[in-house]
Amino acid sequence: MSATPVEAPAATPVRTPTARTVLMCKPEYFTVVYRINPWMDPALPTDTSLAVQQWQTLYDTYIGLGFDVQLIEPIDGLPDMVYAANGGFVIDNIAYGANFTYPERQPEGPAYMDWFREAGFDVRVPEEINEGEGDFLLVGDVILAGTGFRSNSNSHQELARIYGRDVITLNLVNPNFYHLDTAIAVLDAGLDGGSGSTTGEIAYLPSAFDEPSLAILRERFPDAIIVTEEDAAILGLNSYSDGYNIVIASRAKDFERQLRASGFNPIGVDLSELLLGGGGVKCCTLELRR
Repeated sequence: MSATPVEAPAATPVRTPTARTVLMCKPEYFTVVYRINPWMDPALPTDTSLAVQQWQTLYDTYIGLGFDVQLIEPIDGLPDMVYAANGGFVIDNIAYGANFTYPERQPEGPAYMDWFREAGFDVRVPEEINEGEGDFLLVGDVILAGTGFRSNSNSHQELARIYGRDVITLNLVNPNFYHLDTAIAVLDAGLDGGSGSTTGEIAYLPSAFDEPSLAILRERFPDAIIVTEEDAAILGLNSYSDGYNIVIASRAKDFERQLRASGFNPIGVDLSELLLGGGGVKCCTLELRR
């Protein structure tokens, strides 16, 4: 009598880190004095010195991973400038500037575009409302683009014209996840430059999206990591990956477990003070792609 064959467990993928260049802004003027997202409450005290300390840990983590970390000078009166991801979107040495929804943040757009110009990027001044890499994520050979709360869908068309890439619109429906990078984490960006059809790998929170957007995500990323509501609620998905090392919120323990099981190396950091402004690891990190 022959034994029933036992299916071998799937091999854990071998992950390879790749060099990253990122832009950050020290939170020297961080505080919460207005409310433009559900996380912000001006009645709650904030500790700027603690925010700086926590941000410094993130900066030091990136340096330890061998990242090239560029810095933009913070500007007094712009407390959210620490969330550098919102300052633009950079691919192929082209920097598409940000045009913020709320008046409180609108001066950040020109400040970041000035930095891009001085750094030698080809700057494109936006016509449409958009909040940069907060809502635009390069995955494989496409750009995932969020809308619903901040960036408008017309910016997705502008993005496609500028970069000549396919842009996939995803509708956000939960105000707690008002930027795409709070609801999706890019784990492995895959091929960049349109040279192949690699789709990349992501993690996401289903409840952050409407049903048509979920259908797109399920079809395009059938093996995506689905995070718990609890981990998403502390912006666990607001993380940054070099293809192997993934810097995440230290309290996102189940997400950490899922990443390890998939062959990634999660590194937890505590940005609890910056969470009071509605941002986490990825919000503080703008990737610069030459």
